[in-house]
Amino acid sequence: MTRNGWLVAGALLALLAIILVAMGRPPICPCGTVSLWHGVVQSNQNSQQIADWYSFSHIIHGFIFLGLSRWLMPRAPLWAALAVAIGIEGAWEILENSPVIIDRYREVTMAYGYSGDSVLNSVSDAAFMVLGFLAASRMRWWMTVGIAIFFELFTLFAIRDNLTLNVLMLVSPIEAVKEWQAG
Repeated sequence: MTRNGWLVAGALLALLAIILVAMGRPPICPCGTVSLWHGVVQSNQNSQQIADWYSFSHIIHGFIFLGLSRWLMPRAPLWAALAVAIGIEGAWEILENSPVIIDRYREVTMAYGYSGDSVLNSVSDAAFMVLGFLAASRMRWWMTVGIAIFFELFTLFAIRDNLTLNVLMLVSPIEAVKEWQAG
């Protein structure tokens, strides 16, 4: 990554934070604390702190965006592909924190009390995507796929949720999956 690439990435992450604040998202957890890790999914601090179980999914987003960028934009410099990836991730974070998606999560996923992310968590999610993107740019494709599968299985075992189930339940919910996730 070039110096200018880092500046573009930083500016895009700052823009994401500004948009989320303008949307009325809380800058940090409404509980008033900032933690590096919060590991309890069904709690008022989930999606509020720097990292949580869903950080693994955002790393996988980075893997996916790197793969797509090398397929769709094979000649683009890494920083330009990363800028596009941050734009997509940022758009998702904005959409994810809109009333329509918050309500959808509450209706059809295991996120019963979900109220959206703090700005800190959303920007951290985008930063985890950047981490995944840059890590994938330095690994062989099969290693990236192996780590993604490991993350999916690890979070499936640990919290009965992962990126695959999250997308499935958001797009086409299955009652049996929702019941299984509820434990």
